[in-house]
Amino acid sequence: MPRGQKSKLNVRGAHRQARNYAQAFEDAKETVEPTEESSSESGDTLEVPERQSVSTMNINVFSILDGRSIDLGDAESHFRNYHTINNQDLLARKALVLVQILLKNYKIKQLTTMEDMMQVIDKEEINDFPEMLRKAAERLADVFAVELREVESSRRVYDLISKLKLPNNGRVRAGQGFPKTGFLMTVLGIIFMSGNCAREEDIWRTLRYMGVYSGKKHQIYGEPRKLITQNFVKLKYLEYRQVANSNPPQYEFLWGPKAYAETNKMTILKFVAKVNDIPPSYFPDLYEEALKDDQGKNQSNRNVSSAFCPKARAFTFVMCPGLACFPAQVQRKKI
Repeated sequence: MPRGQKSKLNVRGAHRQARNYAQAFEDAKETVEPTEESSSESGDTLEVPERQSVSTMNINVFSILDGRSIDLGDAESHFRNYHTINNQDLLARKALVLVQILLKNYKIKQLTTMEDMMQVIDKEEINDFPEMLRKAAERLADVFAVELREVESSRRVYDLISKLKLPNNGRVRAGQGFPKTGFLMTVLGIIFMSGNCAREEDIWRTLRYMGVYSGKKHQIYGEPRKLITQNFVKLKYLEYRQVANSNPPQYEFLWGPKAYAETNKMTILKFVAKVNDIPPSYFPDLYEEALKDDQGKNQSNRNVSSAFCPKARAFTFVMCPGLACFPAQVQRKKI
């Protein structure tokens, strides 16, 4: 082929790719809810650490997402033969890669650009990008309780926003880190499903199924005991008190005033149910209570902190298919 013709073809190809990227961006704008431009946390100059996949951490978060881990650095080799992979499986895998990119940037307090995400999207997959982004946003909401938002439309950049008003946009502590919102909502769910008051030993027994142990530092949550008994308590999302007349002393958790102010039982029940891939109505008694609370018909529950907490129950925790676990006595049926 003459050099002139080849050059023209290359130019046309570049223009076509640019149009495809632009179309992907426009489609993505419909997928992600835009918000006002924000300069908070984005003005700091941060040195990007050595490239590392979030999925290499010794945690089970991504097994909740889709049951397998993908190293961000090996993304290209994973998807080189995408024609041989089922399309839905491909969308799920690429969505997981987008989750990793968004979480990595969130951790270092760096916004995610369209260019960041397009680095792992092949040109043949551009039309599927909005669906990949939608799936990624859904999984981030389901596990971490953060919302994917376009924060600066002119620069095509995105951020993860905590669904509760925890300090440092869900990180709780100052500096860099992963979101703790989903963890807090999990604890609130355990308390609600335990009769609005949960003994401390029952909290830790449940969290062990998530690979979270009292006194053992977690890759995402840090030292969980301090997070639950100090940080969340100080922020008034949880109330932590000694069980009356207990000897040796025992402790129990209840919802704090900020939990009641920023969320409700139906939201928490839906969060727990979503992780387990079941409808909230799977637990009819809890669902009815959550409906009343959501409609403002059960205001007495907001004063539970001053009421007598039920005597500790003999809990048997049952693993559900979606990896989370529930007290056996609130199960609608055996799993």
